Amino acid sequence: MGIHPTAVIDSSAEIGKDVQIGAGVIIGANVQVGDGTVLEPHVYLKDYTRLGKECQVHAGSVLGGEPQDAKFKGERSFLHIGDRNIIREYVTIHRARGEDERTILGDDNMIMAYCHIGHNCTLGSHVMMANYTGISGHVEVEDRVMISGHVGVHQFVRIGRLAMIGGMSKVVQDVPPFMIADGRPCKVYGLNVVGLRRNGILPGVRGALKQAYKYLYRSEMNLSQAMEAITSEIEPSVERDYLLEFLDRVRFGYGGRGNQPKPTG
Repeated sequence: MGIHPTAVIDSSAEIGKDVQIGAGVIIGANVQVGDGTVLEPHVYLKDYTRLGKECQVHAGSVLGGEPQDAKFKGERSFLHIGDRNIIREYVTIHRARGEDERTILGDDNMIMAYCHIGHNCTLGSHVMMANYTGISGHVEVEDRVMISGHVGVHQFVRIGRLAMIGGMSKVVQDVPPFMIADGRPCKVYGLNVVGLRRNGILPGVRGALKQAYKYLYRSEMNLSQAMEAITSEIEPSVERDYLLEFLDRVRFGYGGRGNQPKPTG
């Protein structure tokens, strides 16, 4: 373990083995840093942040900051980050709003420079987020999603597994798994065939998902009709059923966002 003499570390923090802590790093109360993690100069890990093993956090990043939410009243909440994440320069990730709630990142993600991840978000694993992307609160990003640069994501949006978002997009509704989406506002334009192939999805399943895409986005069917056609005409698979489950939640959410509660009154 190498700790620069200018680092400031709270006495309650738990630092693992072989951790490298650079100049001017600040580590707050009740922080945990896993074995082999590297904190470059001027990183700030704020209270109740847990950082996994073999992570790389680059200069100027602030992890675990208070949520930018007027409802936050100083309650205890957390940021939990998994193993082997690469967090580049000047990234900000906020802890959750709500007593003992969490913002969560999985493993093996790359969050590029100047990105922001808001409170109560959940990111899976193997997510790649390019520079200057901003994710609002309560967003869910599933495994192996690729988000290009300068993207803005509305609160409560879900982005399904193996989806790809084009640069400078404005994402205001859920993006289903396996799809390519782009634009302002963001719309689905195709199936992520390259991503499916790279992740070992069999040709027959890829063909079935292509047909599902056509029902959803290249026919005159509404969402319910397209889902009925997919159910009755496309052979079941884990991927087909997952897509249907994802879409079903959209119908019961608000504004095309399956996780957003409908307004009352």
